[in-house]
Amino acid sequence: MKSVVIKGKREFEIKNIDEPEKMTGKVLIKVHKTGICGSDLHYFELGEPKGLIMGHEYSGEVLDNGGREDLKIGDRVTALPLSPCGHCDACLSGNIHYCPETWAHASGLSLDNPGGLEPMLSVRSDMVFKLPDEMSDEEGALVEPTAVGYHAINLANIDVGDEVLIIGSGVIGLMCAMFAKKSGASHVIVSEVNEARGEEAVNLGVADGFVNAKDEEAMRSYINHFDKVIECCGNSQAVNSAMDLVKPGGKVILVGVSMLPINFNSIQTVMKEITVIGAIAYKKEEFAKCISMIANKEIEVTRFISKIVTLEDVQECYEELTSGTSNSIKILVDPNKN
Repeated sequence: MKSVVIKGKREFEIKNIDEPEKMTGKVLIKVHKTGICGSDLHYFELGEPKGLIMGHEYSGEVLDNGGREDLKIGDRVTALPLSPCGHCDACLSGNIHYCPETWAHASGLSLDNPGGLEPMLSVRSDMVFKLPDEMSDEEGALVEPTAVGYHAINLANIDVGDEVLIIGSGVIGLMCAMFAKKSGASHVIVSEVNEARGEEAVNLGVADGFVNAKDEEAMRSYINHFDKVIECCGNSQAVNSAMDLVKPGGKVILVGVSMLPINFNSIQTVMKEITVIGAIAYKKEEFAKCISMIANKEIEVTRFISKIVTLEDVQECYEELTSGTSNSIKILVDPNKN
């Protein structure tokens, strides 16, 4: 079957690989939709690991249930990409995202478990969730990034009336903005270096305003202004901005992922007594809650979809998303469409 594989720095190749085999404990899924995630862009830029088939946000239908009796052929599903061990303290406490093993064999993030940039994949049966009939395939593919934003906002503990800054307006930033407003924030501002994307956050109705992160005067006007800051970029400049703009006694949630060390002025953290919390993935129950909220139309996530493409378009889409000028938010791939 045809799959998109990392070949080198900023380069994919379309490669034919064997279809996954039926296996007890693994659900065989025909992929309907796969999202391109912001963290995937780091792998694209680095060109490593070579041979990786990305795509950890997906929806599809069951081809074989791998022995899981509550699933039948044709059921529409999504899944957590995580691979927790199941027996460490983190797993036993319900925090599978803390498990030391959880990323070692993660779907779409490891060489031995290909992701959704292929027509068919095999996923741990205990990580699979059935999608309600009310949910579309597109919504199913957006459950994973929705859960990332939901987890970050739960850590932020937004109070009614809070002023909130979201740094970065990729899909995770927009999910955070959406949940911040839903949690009672009085004012949600997005900062972004890409003006087209920042303005799109306001147009989509999840942010009350946009500030260009390259406008030093505008950024200075917000020093010590925000009760909560959610950082969704993962670079030194963004983290330093978060420390500058949060109020004394405020809270900063670090959601952005960086493959390189982050440098920031720690004196701000000390003198302002800022609470800094890292956010990674989600709990299993948060993932389930997001399915429920989407199915019940408590939140509307398809507004973030910019376009749906084929495997042949993936190289061009990654180049677009790393250009710094695109206003595309979430691009979905249909790996079974020519």
